[in-house]
Amino acid sequence: MSELPLDPALTTGREADREAVGVPELHEVGCPDELREEIERLVGLYPDRHSASIPALWAVQERYGWCAPEGIRQAAAVMRVTPAYLEGVATFYDMLHTEPVGSHKVLVCTNISCWMAGGDGLLDAFRAAAEGEDVYVSGFECLGACDIAPMASIDGRYFGPLGDTDAATAIEQIVADHEVLPDKSLLRRPLAGDSGAESRPHPAPPDAGASERDRR
Repeated sequence: MSELPLDPALTTGREADREAVGVPELHEVGCPDELREEIERLVGLYPDRHSASIPALWAVQERYGWCAPEGIRQAAAVMRVTPAYLEGVATFYDMLHTEPVGSHKVLVCTNISCWMAGGDGLLDAFRAAAEGEDVYVSGFECLGACDIAPMASIDGRYFGPLGDTDAATAIEQIVADHEVLPDKSLLRRPLAGDSGAESRPHPAPPDAGASERDRR
């Protein structure tokens, strides 16, 4: 039986020295120096520049609030890849936004522990309370804090356990630029035996590749 021909894209499409058609020139996109330097630093961390796509897009989002088309073009010019390639990455991951979102971000965990404890209702409550406000609300598959289910991440900080009424309170405090739910923040929750003066850092979400055993 004859062998099928090998797709050239499998062997040449990811060569580090191969320039793709449609890569914008750096002088054409006007990339800010700070963003350019950060993306160059990120690219330098990997043997293949494509591997820096997610952190580079995250840097774009941190600067502009979302993965704006001009930001994607700037990153593409620095990385020497096509904007279409980076856009494909950006549209795949929930944490990267290809449309403008609110200045404040609320991610409500809807995975099994939080779902069984009322996560869907909590998400609905946050969405209702945030309507018309400069707050982005979304469900999230898992934030790795099952011990405080149902919980949410608000501007990068973990809060829980939360009830539906906490959602309206949190949104009011966000809009008023007040401290958010101090009694429900992991940064405010003392460990057993502590005086309460020290704050407890929130846990980082588990690595995407971690096994279920490693997460326990």
